[in-house]
Parts: sequence; C-alpha cells; structure tokens
Amino acid sequence: STETVLTDTSYTSGETSVEISTVVEGSGDSTVTYYVAEVTLGDATALRSAFANNQFGENITDLTSSIAEENDAVFAINGDYYGFRDTGIVIRNGVVYRDEPARTGLVFYTDGSVEVYDETATSADELVAAGAWNTLSFGPAIVEDGAVVDGIEDVEVDTNFGNHSIQGDQPRTAVGVIDDNHLVFVVVDGRQSGYSEGVTLTELADIFVDLGATTAYNLDGGGSSTMFFDGEVVNSPSNGGERATSDILYIAG
Repeated sequence: STETVLTDTSYTSGETSVEISTVVEGSGDSTVTYYVAEVTLGDATALRSAFANNQFGENITDLTSSIAEENDAVFAINGDYYGFRDTGIVIRNGVVYRDEPARTGLVFYTDGSVEVYDETATSADELVAAGAWNTLSFGPAIVEDGAVVDGIEDVEVDTNFGNHSIQGDQPRTAVGVIDDNHLVFVVVDGRQSGYSEGVTLTELADIFVDLGATTAYNLDGGGSSTMFFDGEVVNSPSNGGERATSDILYIAG
C-alpha cells in the first residue's frame, strides 16, 4: 500500500512528492519574495490540468483555489489562462481541446519528459500520437539547455494583451524542468512595496538556473500568480486576493 504523508510544507504519496519552500531576497523596496515547489512525479500523469467549472471555453474563470478544491488537489498553480485567447495548442490530460498553432509552447509527455516546442511546426494530433499529456501556450521559454534565453525582455506573447505587460518587475508564475519527472514551480509575488516588488523575466530565469532547471517556461503572471498547497493559497496575490483564471496545473491528494 502507498503511504501518504502530508506536512505544512511537503506531501509524499508513493513516488510522488511536493516540497514547498519560501525564499526572501534583497531588502527594503528591492525585496523579492517567492515560493518554490519542487515536484517529483512517480508517474508523469500525476501532474494534471483542470479547467474552471470543469468546462473548456473562452472567458470561463474561477479562483485557482476553487478549481483546486473541486479536483481534490493537494498542490496547484495557475496555468496559462488559455481562455483569455482563441489561439494555441491546448492538450489537457491527453485530450485535444484546441489546435490553433500560434507561439512557442511547452509540452509534458507521458514518459516524464518536457519540451519547449514551436506550435506552428506540428499539430495537436501529432503531439498526442507522440505521447503528449499536457501542453501550455503562453511563454516565453526563459531557460533552455540550462542557460537564460537571450532576448526574453522583448518578447510579445500576445498582441491582444492590452495592459497585460510581461516586461518589468511583475508577479510571476513559471515551471522548470530539472529532469524527467522532476519539476520545479515558482510563484513570485510582486507589486507589494517592502514585501515583494516582483522580478523581470531575466531575473525569473536566473532563479530557475540557480534551482538547477535545464528548461523553464513563463506562465500567466501578474494578478493571476497563485500557488495553492494543502487547502490554502501559499503566496500573496498582488490584487489583495486571488484573481480568477481559466485553468490550473495540479497534483491530486
């Protein structure tokens, strides 16, 4: 039988484990506070995705914590807010929901490997045939081959973002890959003077390199940036509370 152990900062069930840590760097107005979840998966499919209201579609949103609780998640982060746009390749838990290639995506395979890929060079069906389990369509990729990617401060993820700036010091959510079935998720708080001002994409990339990630990929940030663990929001979202989003990545308890 599988022994499950849950503490304030860790969860272990069989070969799947989550370890949460808090990091505070700098001081005064340049203080940055972020949360790291180091995740080891006994099986790649233990990392799942869920939609707000368990429904696929544009502009369907709920709080990260609510989506997490509906899916019995012990750990969750906000996803790529796929519902904010109508493009991208969206494969979730092995099912194709959208095949509108537009940008650089991230694909999680059932064998535990994770890759940055060009959506426009493939199709959702080809990805599933190759073993794709989940895809994310946001970006940019901020670490590749263990090094910070050049030019990430100039990337436009979407042309329809309006005030959704990804430049400058911002709250951030991102995922990194240390090895097959060994991931690291980072949520950086921001826009809170004296507690955490946020980080640039380059500073975010540096965090992942320091954590030993060979690959890292930026997800929806700003007011969306949320980490949930054991029934609670771990971080301090910048809007003074959670912002509703369209999807999460999670591990069921």
